[in-house]
Amino acid sequence: MQGGAGQREARAFAPASVANVAVGFDLLGYAVAGVGDTVTVRRIEAPEVRIAAIRGTTADLPTDAAGNTAGAALIALRQALALPFGFEIEIDKGIPLSSGMGGSAASCVAALVAANALLDAPLSREALYLHSLEGEAVASGSRHGDNLGPMFLGGLVLSTLERLVPVPVPAPWHSLLVHPDALLETRRARAALQGDYALQEFVAQSTNLALVLAGCHAGDAGLVRAGLRDVLVEPRRAPLIAGFDAAKQAALDADAMGASISGAGPSVFAWFETREAAEAAAPKVRAAFADAGFDSQGWVTPLDSPGARLL
Repeated sequence: MQGGAGQREARAFAPASVANVAVGFDLLGYAVAGVGDTVTVRRIEAPEVRIAAIRGTTADLPTDAAGNTAGAALIALRQALALPFGFEIEIDKGIPLSSGMGGSAASCVAALVAANALLDAPLSREALYLHSLEGEAVASGSRHGDNLGPMFLGGLVLSTLERLVPVPVPAPWHSLLVHPDALLETRRARAALQGDYALQEFVAQSTNLALVLAGCHAGDAGLVRAGLRDVLVEPRRAPLIAGFDAAKQAALDADAMGASISGAGPSVFAWFETREAAEAAAPKVRAAFADAGFDSQGWVTPLDSPGARLL
């Protein structure tokens, strides 16, 4: 079926993501293959956005469009383009809620990618990104793109409020993402960051971010190993995650380049130089969460995993 005015319905999938990546709070993230949200969008005559259904979760997510990440993003799109028509949305959740895996952002991105296929003049992914920031603000209370950017483009992406900057990574490098069967609400995790910070903490974090970005561009795992450490946010959030310290240490003991909290948590990520190393580490990290009393799920994916796509 052709896009634009001749198409009345479209479906899109957006993957999970790891945000912050230890050193790039609210700036850096990468896509995770194997898990994500699917959104169906229909073009309707009424000049409004409405949510017809949300499936795949036992939690009561907002069905008022303005209070839902996908709905808020399409409201922003409609207003910016002065569209004379509206959208109806159905959301199928595949990402665990409050997991630190970008679940709210995935619904938002999938909705925009699907709706874009219904426009007479579809927008670029970069243009859609600007509207997705409004959806993310509904979920977390702030406009930040570390989940959104990699979902749109795939791979590792540096996302400012104005632009998306893909960061190259060597093809053999893989991520391990482990999600314990626990909840950590994003707003609570952000509240833990309130308080004073020392100047030397910012200098150390900036140094680490520079090392990681330089290492990715150069394909130098040694630089990444030197820099993939969060000295700013992780110390304040780690106490909220039972089993985190042991899970992180298990990844490092398995030769991870670095490990930290995925997004707001409680999920944990680690980078490895090969898929084989990541797969070997997975049961050890999961065992650490089991010792803390939590079942868990794990995913091993390339750091250059694909972004959102139409179905």
